[in-house]
Amino acid sequence: MRLARTGGAVSFRRVRDCRVAPRLKGRSMGHVVVIGGGVAGLGAAYKIGRAADEGHDVSFTLLEKDGRLGGKIVSERTGDGFVVDGGPDCFLTEKPAVHRIAKLTGIESGKLPTDDSRKKTWILSRGRLHEMPDGVMMFAPTKFVPFATTSLFSWPGKLRMAGDLIIPPKGRWAPGDTAAEHDETLESFVVRRMGRECLDRLAEPLVGGVHASDPAQMSLAATFPRLLQMEQDHGSLMKAFIVARKKVEQMRRKYPPDPKNPRTFFTSFKTGMQELTDAMADAAGRESMRTGAEVSAIERRGEGWTVHLAGGETIEADGVIVATEGWAAARLLSSVDTAMGAALSAIPHSSSATISLAFDTEDVGFDLNAFGVLCPLIEHRALMACTLSSTKWPGRAPGGKTLVRGFVGGPHNQAIMENSDDALVETVVREFRDILGLKADPTWSRVFRWDKGMPQYTMGHLDRVALVESTCAGIPGLGVGGGSYTGVGVPNCIESGERAARKVMGVWGVDMSEDHEEPKRHY
Repeated sequence: MRLARTGGAVSFRRVRDCRVAPRLKGRSMGHVVVIGGGVAGLGAAYKIGRAADEGHDVSFTLLEKDGRLGGKIVSERTGDGFVVDGGPDCFLTEKPAVHRIAKLTGIESGKLPTDDSRKKTWILSRGRLHEMPDGVMMFAPTKFVPFATTSLFSWPGKLRMAGDLIIPPKGRWAPGDTAAEHDETLESFVVRRMGRECLDRLAEPLVGGVHASDPAQMSLAATFPRLLQMEQDHGSLMKAFIVARKKVEQMRRKYPPDPKNPRTFFTSFKTGMQELTDAMADAAGRESMRTGAEVSAIERRGEGWTVHLAGGETIEADGVIVATEGWAAARLLSSVDTAMGAALSAIPHSSSATISLAFDTEDVGFDLNAFGVLCPLIEHRALMACTLSSTKWPGRAPGGKTLVRGFVGGPHNQAIMENSDDALVETVVREFRDILGLKADPTWSRVFRWDKGMPQYTMGHLDRVALVESTCAGIPGLGVGGGSYTGVGVPNCIESGERAARKVMGVWGVDMSEDHEEPKRHY
């Protein structure tokens, strides 16, 4: 163990022995080129690095075209005490992958829960802000009084939502059927079960907004198959979520929360989400990673691979893992298999940007006791949503200062991405003034652009992914990973990179299955 410092956070971190692993009798060296230095690629590299630590004769070279590692996970720690996340600012606490990596890399003490004493979400509806009713799970109300008294919905809208309790399922599945066989769009499902107003005022900003997706195109089986299953199991979403809420309440009574170690719905890191990717890169071995290295093509040669870089250099490898966005993977993999390349090319991607703004708190002019605001598409705003970062996450701004983050872009407003950074800042400030009542001017701003960074899980997505995975399974030494396949969240991306590494190394008899991970914690 050695003391490591990352961005001001001090922790004990396991540092991988960089010596070449001894060649094992009867086993040839397995060298893997990982293409992409985002969290999926780092997950693959770290898995290979751990296999080498355990004595397996494997190694990797990670290639990242940008000048930094981490992909969309980027945190800026300013000299005046702000912590700014440019991409994801958290992960779902219930998913174990990040917790596991944090424990393995020694940054577990750096995890940061939300400040739930100030937890509140506003939703813009008909030009006014309405507090999201207590008891809403996904988009289903589970408490009668908050639902009945909220001004977010009209009375006809409330009655239509309550109809979910008596509306029968679309149809009964045959034994063994899965959600994939009964897929429909988010729009179709919500309107069918709870009405148009529920879709427009709640489901779209809460569910579709998280994925920056169009509800009319969004595949429910690819994003939230649990909802389709709930309809089958309970006949009603509201009934299903009421059961789920009661189970949560029972667990909380049985296992009271630890005030010293609170468990909140979302979790981040004290110095920003980049603390995670920095730790992964350190633990896997930065000496095996290259930035500014763009891959132009990959070529299968017999049992091996040749990776071509844009500058003309080539790297010979025993395996290749493509951990990029789907559109970039399509360009590289079309020469390996045309059908796989076509399936990847058919996955749409949208562009977006986050704009973080700093203010003097005394001049802000609006209530800061909330996590943020959601702006439904039906409101026709340039702003998709905003997060009051310094409210939601303790320590994101120094005393007397406020940090706010706005989101723009998405599938319905790609044109805004043609604007300059200054224009985006002006747009977000103008939206904050109109929606929130902002009085102050920002003291500084940061703009982070994500060109074609958000995959769209549209209808047919599961078929496209199945084709990619089945084709990849038949090609020894090839793996794919990233957010374009089975989940866009940080834990999902880590797991996709790990699966790709296990698949590639499995050909050489290297068993790094989950059973060989560190002892699991249950969250």
